Amino acid sequence: MEFTCLSEGKGFYFPPCYILDICGFRVLFDCPMDLSSLTMFLPVPTDSFSMCNGEINSRSCQKSLDLESNVYKRRKIDKPLDESSLIRAEPRYKIIKNLLLWNVSFIDVVLISSPMGILGLPFLTRSKDFSAKVYATEVAARIGQLMMEDLVTMHKEFRQVYGPEGSGSPQWMKWEELELLPSELKEIALGKDGTELAGWMPLYSAADVKDCMQKIQTLKYAEEAFYNGTLIIKAFASGLEIGTCNWSIICPKGSIAYLSSSVFSSATAMCFDYNALQRSDVILYTDFTPCNASSISNDDDNGSATADPNQSVDTVNWEAIADDYQEMEKLDFICSCSMNSVKAGGSVLIPVGRVGIILQLLERIALCLESQNLKVPIYIVSSVAEELMAFTNVIPEWLSKQRQDRLYSGQPLFNHMELLNDKRLQLFPAIHSLKLLTNWQEPCIVFCPHWSLRLGPVVHLLRRWCRDENSILVMEEGVDASLALLPFRPMKMKVLQCSFLSGIQLQYSRPLLKTLQPRHVLFPEKLRQHIDPPKNLFSSSYYSEDETLNVPYLKENSELDIAGDLASRLHYTTLKQGNINIARLKGELAIEQGKYRLLLGTEQDVSSQIRPVVHLGRINLDTLLTELRKIALNITVEETTSADGLYKASLVHVLEPNKATIEITEAQTLISTADKNLSCQISEAISCILDCF
Repeated sequence: MEFTCLSEGKGFYFPPCYILDICGFRVLFDCPMDLSSLTMFLPVPTDSFSMCNGEINSRSCQKSLDLESNVYKRRKIDKPLDESSLIRAEPRYKIIKNLLLWNVSFIDVVLISSPMGILGLPFLTRSKDFSAKVYATEVAARIGQLMMEDLVTMHKEFRQVYGPEGSGSPQWMKWEELELLPSELKEIALGKDGTELAGWMPLYSAADVKDCMQKIQTLKYAEEAFYNGTLIIKAFASGLEIGTCNWSIICPKGSIAYLSSSVFSSATAMCFDYNALQRSDVILYTDFTPCNASSISNDDDNGSATADPNQSVDTVNWEAIADDYQEMEKLDFICSCSMNSVKAGGSVLIPVGRVGIILQLLERIALCLESQNLKVPIYIVSSVAEELMAFTNVIPEWLSKQRQDRLYSGQPLFNHMELLNDKRLQLFPAIHSLKLLTNWQEPCIVFCPHWSLRLGPVVHLLRRWCRDENSILVMEEGVDASLALLPFRPMKMKVLQCSFLSGIQLQYSRPLLKTLQPRHVLFPEKLRQHIDPPKNLFSSSYYSEDETLNVPYLKENSELDIAGDLASRLHYTTLKQGNINIARLKGELAIEQGKYRLLLGTEQDVSSQIRPVVHLGRINLDTLLTELRKIALNITVEETTSADGLYKASLVHVLEPNKATIEITEAQTLISTADKNLSCQISEAISCILDCF
């Protein structure tokens, strides 16, 4: 089994990506896209600005910029990073450059763990050589589809400004242009090692997205999918977001658990199903959350349950861990800041990309507005807003127990349907839609894409409010705020940047692994200093990006299923050595549902005894010499080596009553003589020291 880390990712919005070679099949885990790299591009201009302010309003402006002298450009690069440093061109989108090194026709299975892990998949599926089977949960596939469709719609604004992209590489991707970029932008374009330029791709089309979705087989949690009869694939809730999952793969050589970023308790999503991953032969630990944590503490000032890394497994109450408690405090703080902003006459802009966070904020903000008797409208501006709100109201089986209990008690899963009916929440497909312009009212609270602050409605609204000191922007960590806000400076608008749970906290990692009881764990190299695995419970190894790790199969023997009626009709012979029973069978060895199975031939083949005798075993030279002397043969022994030196042989020369030679090697025993009777005598002597059936 081989395991290759293609990318370590960058948190929730850019999850890791791996390839696992198991039982001769290559399995790709997630196919994300690094949308944080969009910050190196200038957003679409919303007004006509002069060239000196670094804005463009036509393709002719872009052409004139491309023809600037190198002297001007080199003088420009020496200036501090500002708006004029950003690339003025239609963006390309950055996928994992290591994935492009693989022939897509060699990928057999793709497993999608989250909606963010599907965003780069159309780049693969649009290739004519792609033939892999793609699996994802129903919700991850649907939300991922909506996100991709929204991305395609938002990108059209760039096409309207810059026109259709030519067949060749854009001007900004030429090496002489890249050399002139400021170091911050150059690192985004080329990567730290300067090899990531090949990862920039033109965005896929709506047709590509549709074709991609047709190649996906959706699963429910714990539903079994069989690939080629060899792999049993199942998805289990990870708790990170609605529809996100961990994967279990069972094959004849053992079981593998893919442990992605997980959260024990969630206010919206079904909680982390860690029990389903217990006693796996191998755990692929792919959560980089401890590497990104700014501080780690076992003390909990908020009263929620914690796990001491050194405590006994039996004392850890996993069900009592309240991961969502701290999240609620963060949401309450956002609501408090939002209320202060609208009271002062400002507006609130929330380009957060997590569906669960959006749904919770909608509920809590609506309650705050009602409790303080504030008549402030809430808008969601997105091309997929209506479909997303409708979809999240009909997925009870994917939600947390608290949300399911609301359904059983006659309450709606979320309150956005009530808000829509009361006109307190309004959905609009685009910022320029006539209905929005007719109903627009300020101050207001707006949810909209995109969290990169480079495309979509957020660009237009930031242009409108960035000089308003009473307005507030809610950003999630995952993008460089200083670079993302560069085109909108000077900023008087308040910026609230927050982080939400994106995986397993460090204090839970060690006791969790004790609970899961694996036989071997693969950790990221970056976690070596954070996690000290108990060596007496399981073995471990560490992997790095762009490195292939060989993982031995932990099962010494594969399981074999034999039907009861077949087993009862087999005639067994006990071997002389090894205490093993053996039987002859004419049939077929097949793999079904992850196990080897014996398929029965004809009944005559099983029961008939009229078959040639088969001898097996290894000849002991001393025992053979004893048997030959019993039948009065005069013999000598010679040890020899083949001419090429590849094997050794023992030569037994029979001198009387007739000449014969017996050549004994690891592979065979050869009797050479002109006397047929002598040949039969030697053969019987050899047979009596071997097992036969």
